[in-house]
Amino acid sequence: MRSAEMIDLWRGELCESRHAGHAVICDAHGVVEAWGRPAEVIYPRSSCKMIQALPLLESGAADAAGLTDRQLALACASHSGAALHVEAVDGWLTGLGLSEPDLRCGTHMPRDPAENRRLTCSDSAPCQLHNNCSGKHAGFLTLNRHLKGGPDYVEPDHPVQQAVKAAFEEVTGETSPGFGIDGCSAPNWACTVEGLARAMARFANPGPDRRGQAMRRLVDAMRSHPEMVAGEGRSCTGLMRAMGGAVAVKTGAEAVFVAILPEQGLGIALKITDGATRASEAAITALLIHLGVLDARDPTAQQLLDGPLANCRGRVTGALRRAPGFPT
Repeated sequence: MRSAEMIDLWRGELCESRHAGHAVICDAHGVVEAWGRPAEVIYPRSSCKMIQALPLLESGAADAAGLTDRQLALACASHSGAALHVEAVDGWLTGLGLSEPDLRCGTHMPRDPAENRRLTCSDSAPCQLHNNCSGKHAGFLTLNRHLKGGPDYVEPDHPVQQAVKAAFEEVTGETSPGFGIDGCSAPNWACTVEGLARAMARFANPGPDRRGQAMRRLVDAMRSHPEMVAGEGRSCTGLMRAMGGAVAVKTGAEAVFVAILPEQGLGIALKITDGATRASEAAITALLIHLGVLDARDPTAQQLLDGPLANCRGRVTGALRRAPGFPT
């Protein structure tokens, strides 16, 4: 089965672009609904950060370091590099007796407008704390201290990344065919779209064991602190707020998106094949509306799907809409 047509961009009376992809909804027993090819192998990118954070909790490292729910949300984040994110990661590292040079995530300008403007106007350079993955890396460093590993914790054969790989394969129910190096230099293990949805369903149906407790804590942290998971104006933060904290969602680069629905016991994973973020945001919005957990009239839902698109003069030019048959 090939990819399924999911999101259309309309300009005037013409469908100008069409985005196709793969999407799977799973419950505790398996696939509930699917579009495209569930067996498509993808890199989940940052959508799997809650999986990458499992060893942090399961090892006892999080409790030994006294991590708060706010910090656990940050471990699952692709944050905007706003002041609250930078200060939180800095404080986390300080509590470990570490500092910014101990990170291995690299540097980029923050997405947050205020912090970006502050750096630009003061002719200051960003540091690794501004990296959208610095919270995940603070989690890696916390686990690394617990495991007494070497400083290069992003290497695929490092104990930290081997623990991440083991957790990833266990919750996806698949042996990963390999990895790619992510934008933050950590290995990103591949899986199928179905495997990723299966993992999200496991987070939605946590058991009483140590792993289940870790899953529940991470999901609750994300839902309680959506501002730490992304930032103001971002789809993850906006969607979680729009659903009143009932659902956890997480985006990944190259148009991957996942959702964890604890009340329904469902997990969602999707990938837009052309890598367009606008389409993955619209597609996850459509699926959340389809499942009855997001009001289509909510301003965030309208912004991401069906709402009018405007040009630089504020003139309406078109809209992103569901492709025919998605979702049914």
